[in-house]
Amino acid sequence: MNIEFDNTALEELYTKGETQDHQYKRLSKDVVKQYIKVVNYIKAVNRLEDLFQIKSLHYEKKKGDLNGVDAVWINTQYRLFFYSSPDETGIIVNALLFEISKHYE
Repeated sequence: MNIEFDNTALEELYTKGETQDHQYKRLSKDVVKQYIKVVNYIKAVNRLEDLFQIKSLHYEKKKGDLNGVDAVWINTQYRLFFYSSPDETGIIVNALLFEISKHYE
């Protein structure tokens, strides 16, 4: 799957394992390590539907206020939100990562 980052903080977390962005700099090393692992899972799949096969991600399409947003678990407390889009053949192979969210906050 093709991965893009909506902001530099998420890209820094993935490439460097840390960021100075106030929203994410307090994430524990375990959460960052798991985030990198989740992004690698997303990169490794050929299309969005393959995420259903990785049960630990708990992939879901959000509804309501977050309609159109995809989400996977980083751990039981944090979620990675992204937008997915198809290629020219209609198969969803692009992901724009935009937020790590603490669940229920």
